[in-house]
Amino acid sequence: MSTGIPNAASVGIENTNISTAPGIELDEQQHTLVGSVLDLFAGRPSLQKLTLWKDDAVFEDPITIAKGRKQFEPQWYGLQAAFSEIERLHHEVTSSGNPITFDLKTRYKLKGLGKDTTIQSVINIFYDKTDGKIQKVEDKWDGKLPDSSIQDVSMRQLISPAWWFHYAEAWAFWLWSLVWWTWWWKAFRRLNAVSVPKMVGVPKNEEEDAKKGN
Repeated sequence: MSTGIPNAASVGIENTNISTAPGIELDEQQHTLVGSVLDLFAGRPSLQKLTLWKDDAVFEDPITIAKGRKQFEPQWYGLQAAFSEIERLHHEVTSSGNPITFDLKTRYKLKGLGKDTTIQSVINIFYDKTDGKIQKVEDKWDGKLPDSSIQDVSMRQLISPAWWFHYAEAWAFWLWSLVWWTWWWKAFRRLNAVSVPKMVGVPKNEEEDAKKGN
């Protein structure tokens, strides 16, 4: 099937060595999409790579729900602004369907503080088979996304010191609190999608992009 989607070389994708689970094969289109998203998570955005996204695409993780180009582009450029080091420790594509799914483990170091945190995610890439462009990317930390229900946390988890220890560092890092599990946290995620574009500039053209090293 030909979608007219640019190939990896034409949009400057750096991550072209894609690891796949046994029995999983990616076609050229899927290979390009996965490589571009790996670049984004590595803090290597560019306007060209983001042309692989539909204008009304969505990016969702535990701290944001970014809808549309004006919201999702600053999220990716924000990684460059916030972190001095981003190191991908592991990735593996586990499904070549729609969504394309892969496991991702990344180490981040916060600028100014030198604070490291490691996040393990399950990434889902939903794409339009007609034009080959990305419709939505989900970044599920520990394989989960919060919703508006506190029922997602069991009483066994709440009374488990191991559970609190596991999440304490990440929550402190992101200034999290128990509102993650309530509709208040959902409201915060939407607010974050609106506020980040006001703080993070997106290059207006490829010349500005190049000045950022992209």
